Amino acid sequence: MPQPSMTSVHVNRPLTQMSVAYIQSASNFIADRVFPIVPVAKQSDLYFKYKKAAWFRSMAQLRAPSTESAGGGWELDQDTYFAHKYAVHKDIDDDIRANEDTPLSMDRDATAWVTMQMLIHREAKFIAAVMGGSIWGTDLTGVASGPTANQFLQFNDDLADPVITVQSARLNVARRTGFMPNTMVIGPDVLLQLQNSPSILDRIKYTQRGVVTADLIASLFDVDRVFVPYAVENTTVEGTSTEESAASFNFMYGKAMWMGYVNPSPSILTPSAGYTFAWTGLSGAGAFGNRIKRMRMEPIQSDRIEAEMAYDIKVVASDVGVYFASAVA
Repeated sequence: MPQPSMTSVHVNRPLTQMSVAYIQSASNFIADRVFPIVPVAKQSDLYFKYKKAAWFRSMAQLRAPSTESAGGGWELDQDTYFAHKYAVHKDIDDDIRANEDTPLSMDRDATAWVTMQMLIHREAKFIAAVMGGSIWGTDLTGVASGPTANQFLQFNDDLADPVITVQSARLNVARRTGFMPNTMVIGPDVLLQLQNSPSILDRIKYTQRGVVTADLIASLFDVDRVFVPYAVENTTVEGTSTEESAASFNFMYGKAMWMGYVNPSPSILTPSAGYTFAWTGLSGAGAFGNRIKRMRMEPIQSDRIEAEMAYDIKVVASDVGVYFASAVA
C-alpha cells in the first residue's frame, strides 16, 4: 500500500467555481407575456364593457326629405378586478450565514428561491384562469376517432390535420366577434406531435428543411405569436420522506392548447381575451406588482428575504378565445 495514502494528503473541500442547482430559466414561464399588463394604482376597481350586439347591428336607413335620421345606441356593462397579493419568504439564520462555505451565499440563494417560487405560483394562476374548459366561448376536445360536433381528431393521429382544425376555429371566432385570434399557447407535448404531424410535414416539404419550429407553426396557423411554455412543477408536499426520490416533476401545461385574440396593448374600445391587472400602486412595486424585501427578524436572529406579487389575471372577453382540450393522447 503506498505511503502516504491519498486521504492523508488531501482533504475534500467544496469547489468554489461551480455548484449544481435546478433554477429554471425565466423564459420557461409565459404568464407575464400572453396578456398585456394593465398597471393599476388601486388594488381593486371597475372597468367598462360595451355589449357587443349593438356594434354589429345595421341601424342606418334610407332618409326621406325633411325627416329625421334613424337613431340607436348601445349598452354598457361593468366588471371588476381585484389584485390579490401573494407572498413567500425564506429566513436566513445568522449562525448558518456565518458558517457557509464558498461558493454558497444564503442571501443570493434565498433571493433566487423566493423569485422562482413566485414564478411557479403565478404560472399556476395563469393556467387556472386560461387553460381550461367552460372559460372561453368555444371548447373543442380532441378524440382518438370519429370526431363529432366540437371535437377534432387528436394531433398524434396520422390522419389529423392540425392546420385545418386551428384555422377553422379561427374563422368561427371571427364569425362571431369580427376579430381573428392572433395568439396561441401550445403545451410542450402538443408541440412534439405538431412537429411530427404528417399533414404539417407534407405542407412544408418543398419550402422548408423539415424542421417545424414554433415560428413556423405560427405561420401555418396564421397567428402572430405562439408561446410554448416549458415551466416544470414538483407537486409533492414539502417534508415528504425521501423527498427528492418521491418528487413528482412534470410540465405545468398539459396536453392542451389555447388560442385567442389579444390586444397588443391595453386600450379603450377594443376587445382582448384577457388582461393582467398589476397593482403597481403598492409601495415599491415593479411592473407586475412585484417586490422583494429584506427585513430583520431579531426574535429568531435571522434576516428574512420576502417576495411579493399583487395582480389579477382576468379573462375580459371570453368569446374571442378557444380552448383545445386533449389535443394529443
